Amino acid sequence: MTSSEIREKFLKFFEKKGHVIIPPASLVPENDPTVLFTTAGMHPLVPFLLGEVHPGGKRVASVQKCIRTGDIDEVGDDVHLTFFEMLGNWSFGDYWKEDAIKWSFEFLTKELKLPIDKLAFSCFAGDKDAPRDDESAKIWESLGVPKERIYFLPKKDNWWGPAGETGPCGPDTEMFYWTGESEPEPLTTGDNKEKWVEIWNDVFMQYDKRPDGTFKPLKQKNVDTGMGVERTVSVLNNCDIYQIDMFKPIIEEIEELSGKKYIFKKGSLGFEEMPDCWAEDMRSMRIVADHIRAAAIILGDEHGVVPSNVGQGYILRRLIRRAVRYGKMLGIKTMPFSTEIASQVVKLYPELKKKEAQILSNLAEEEKKFAVALEKGLREFERLTTVDGKIAFNLYQSYGFPIELTEELSRERGFTVDKKVFEEEFRKHQELSRTASAGQFKGGLADNSERVVKLHTATHLLHQALIDVLGGTADQKGSNITAERLRFDFAFPRKMTLEEIKEVETIVNKKISEDLPVRFELLTVDEAKVKGAIGVFDDKYAQIGGKVKVYFVGDYSKEICGGPHVTHTGEIGKFKITKEEAVSAGVRRIRATIE
Repeated sequence: MTSSEIREKFLKFFEKKGHVIIPPASLVPENDPTVLFTTAGMHPLVPFLLGEVHPGGKRVASVQKCIRTGDIDEVGDDVHLTFFEMLGNWSFGDYWKEDAIKWSFEFLTKELKLPIDKLAFSCFAGDKDAPRDDESAKIWESLGVPKERIYFLPKKDNWWGPAGETGPCGPDTEMFYWTGESEPEPLTTGDNKEKWVEIWNDVFMQYDKRPDGTFKPLKQKNVDTGMGVERTVSVLNNCDIYQIDMFKPIIEEIEELSGKKYIFKKGSLGFEEMPDCWAEDMRSMRIVADHIRAAAIILGDEHGVVPSNVGQGYILRRLIRRAVRYGKMLGIKTMPFSTEIASQVVKLYPELKKKEAQILSNLAEEEKKFAVALEKGLREFERLTTVDGKIAFNLYQSYGFPIELTEELSRERGFTVDKKVFEEEFRKHQELSRTASAGQFKGGLADNSERVVKLHTATHLLHQALIDVLGGTADQKGSNITAERLRFDFAFPRKMTLEEIKEVETIVNKKISEDLPVRFELLTVDEAKVKGAIGVFDDKYAQIGGKVKVYFVGDYSKEICGGPHVTHTGEIGKFKITKEEAVSAGVRRIRATIE
């Protein structure tokens, strides 16, 4: 079964179950300071999981592009990917465990035709915060699953969320498929646990973790599910992930460029037994394939990111440079070679075609910059009189030198590298990276604190005020809100004058002082246009029954938005613009706060 076939089969199945199919959101989250990228299908749906009304109703399903880089150093093994697609279905306070589990079972056994004797299921074992999930286990049993294939596991295995310190969370039930050639063994057997591949996860969001560490029942119970496209296709075809249709052309291009062969083994998710040097080549090919695919898709996103030293741009730069480094280790001489591989990615994802030139030019430029960094690193190496583990790590971190290159150059000069010290420094680096990533989640799944909600509403007033002062071309290009400030990007060809900034600030504060009511309506696209709503009208809305959610701030602002918002503008407080600056050609940025 191909990737496109499983996407189509999944969406049609849940459409028949009363779900509205919604389009994928951007990889760059809007108004969510807790993540750099969309990491799961539920991220764009947070307001609706917290009670906001979704234009599509209470049942939706989608195929969402996701980026996860917390385990970037583990990419190259059998299961880790930085970019993947997630199939998901959601209930916003509608159906609950019985329907969710029954439909999951039906899809796995009827639609995908997976044999029940190769499936296993896990449920939450219970602890001081929540009881054992016997309800889910009994539902699995009622469907014909033997008791011995249902396992109760602790919170670390069968509890989802919150992503940060607070927020929606709850027990989950996970579905596993046996990929071994022998008869399935118990799911908890250590030596064979890797042969049980998790293919689906049904999360039952029924608790809200509070700042004091307690778990309170949510007013609205939600179902949130996730099934990885790549992993499922791999299981269905009994092959490793890099042999599926969405990777094979990329791997073949890498084979052509490197002159080396990727050894596929049918009937196994792992490498065939081979000499260590061959296995290392296979790992390098996987890293190049994964990272260039992820980079091309990030560059081609609707809110396109470019390589830089901060935020999303830093992650993108790291992906590209890591891919280039491993390409050099494979012996690829072509430069730039990343563009050759990315061309295959564009063929696999036609939606990238309109940005192909931009994708390829950014990759070529970044590869060129990295080549210069490597050259500087070589000059630095020539000045060294010794190379210890810490110096080796500095060469890796500052110039992108893989340890293998440092060892090779050191041998030529009679140096010995203490690899244990290097590995210790590397582990510290990994821990710092993970800590930094975790910091993105400090406020919880998405920070919907009272202050953030006030700032979110203030962006609507700011957007309309900018249009009033600068003209109708001051369209929003992006925003980011934390509890401390709002950041609003908009189209404008020049720096704003001090008088213009003051006038915008005055208008916003006037509308706040008028204590205007804030409400929303579900409208068709045509109705929204007639009423003068601002926002992006694109083909996505046709996929949600043609309905859009429009927030009205009195009669002043009318804007497409998911929410949440205050009920009256008087709740916002005093609005203050702290900075106006350039972002890129034709795009300006305002930073503001409330007092």
